[in-house]
Amino acid sequence: MQKTCNNHWCQQSFEITDDDLVFYEKVSPVFNGKRELIPPPTLCPECRQQRRTAVTNQLNLYERKCDLTGSSIISNVHPDAPYKVYRQHDWHSDAWSALDMGRDYDFNHSFFEQWDDLCHSVPRPSLFVGYEFDENAAYTNHAGKNKDCYLIFDSDENRGCYYSYSLNSCQNCVDCFRVRRSELCYECIDCVRCYGSMYLQDCDNCHSSMFLKNCTGCSDCLMCSNVKNKQYCIENKQVTPEEYKRVRSLLSARSAIAQARMRFDALKLEFPQKYMHGMQNETVLGDYLVECKNAFQCFDSEHLWDCRYVFQGFMPLKSCMDIQECGDGELLYECAVTGYGAHASLFSHHTLASFSNLLYCSLCPHSKDCFGCIGMRRKQYCILNKQYTKEEYGVLVPRIIDHMRSTKEWGEFFPITSSTYAYNETLAQDYFPLPKEEVLARGWRWLDDTSKRDQYLGPVVELPEMIADTNDEMCKKILSCTSSAKQYKIIPQELAFYRSMNIPIPTKAFMTRHHDRMQQRNPRTLHHRTCAKCNDPIQTTYSPERPEIVYCESCYLQAVY
Repeated sequence: MQKTCNNHWCQQSFEITDDDLVFYEKVSPVFNGKRELIPPPTLCPECRQQRRTAVTNQLNLYERKCDLTGSSIISNVHPDAPYKVYRQHDWHSDAWSALDMGRDYDFNHSFFEQWDDLCHSVPRPSLFVGYEFDENAAYTNHAGKNKDCYLIFDSDENRGCYYSYSLNSCQNCVDCFRVRRSELCYECIDCVRCYGSMYLQDCDNCHSSMFLKNCTGCSDCLMCSNVKNKQYCIENKQVTPEEYKRVRSLLSARSAIAQARMRFDALKLEFPQKYMHGMQNETVLGDYLVECKNAFQCFDSEHLWDCRYVFQGFMPLKSCMDIQECGDGELLYECAVTGYGAHASLFSHHTLASFSNLLYCSLCPHSKDCFGCIGMRRKQYCILNKQYTKEEYGVLVPRIIDHMRSTKEWGEFFPITSSTYAYNETLAQDYFPLPKEEVLARGWRWLDDTSKRDQYLGPVVELPEMIADTNDEMCKKILSCTSSAKQYKIIPQELAFYRSMNIPIPTKAFMTRHHDRMQQRNPRTLHHRTCAKCNDPIQTTYSPERPEIVYCESCYLQAVY
């Protein structure tokens, strides 16, 4: 079945397969023996993903007041946003009840209108973290079980890490992106089990190295690509330990590192790239997939089984579709930021921990059989935060679904207009960037930059070329990003890390550095092209006009091994 995206600015043609239709029927909820069928989507996969990412602000933090106690808190909800925000401890306490905000369903208004009204009444937690398991990690979000961490996001079980995104089980890592089980790493991207290294990408089990791409089991290597199980290599050539140490010693000044990066960017193009990043997969289409089976158009995920359009699946998922950042779940459809025991739930977001049969819910941990609820903990048979009996629930929900069919809301995820956040605060701006004028033209919110860039902050700070020339006074100064002009600071723990790694302090603010790292990864878009060696057709995130040499898996393995 071919359809055209309903968004007038898109109008892209997309396919609904027979397998898709079987899935929609499989996950459709049943009330009193009748299955309430979910209709096929009206938006193309890209617009559906954009809509899901627009409900999540991971990276922007603000200082504001707790609306319950008045205490100063750090939150990802802007202080000017028209929502109530409680401090973590207070939101999880018994000092308030979401049932107090409950209301009857009004069949004279659309569901999403009533949802918006409820959202403005129910408080939300200041951050989305496992705060009870954190220690000295106040400036983190979408994170948990972290200790002594600062400005890390989408990250769990880390120690002494700073300025990073999507870290897991790491220690003393700074300015990294999607790194796991690593220690003492700097500016590393998509790496696992690495140690004492910097400027690595797509590397596994490498240590004491610098500027590596697609390397495995390497140590004391510099400026190498596609190298396996080697020591003392420079530009893919074997050198003596003395020569390696001599060249490595030259890379401590900022200008020398910049020149080395330029050389490495050119060097990488001389070696083939595998058409996709991943391992131990069976029948998959996407990128950055590990141990997945029957995964179609999926990215940055592990342990998927019979899934389609999954992005950032952080734990196993089975029979799920249209997912953004979910894990440990089954039979989920159009969900974002959910998991840890999630079952048979639809059109819900920001809910973790043992839930099932949720429809159009948010922030409802340990709940089941709820419809259109927010902030409900350990509840069942609730609609718009009002308690019902099992029998009443089973009668009223089908009536609401019928009403939503008449308003063309049933089967649709929450509209971007109902997001807690402005569009440019969310992940949508990272993966579907739009100018302010276009965002406003579509009826979405935009948050203007209110930072005082013109405010006098003291004399211009000259950053030393080498960390050896940087004293402790640097932590008292306010620096200006050479790219965005935004102000930033160096914290003492960060300075100690740079000294231990013998690298100069950064000249850019964190958000600029983060977006620079994102630019080094391929977009989540697949293109048809042919293997540069055997000419077999492949689908890859390397677009045809890019300069990389792209091989199919068999040709790549022959070239590397």
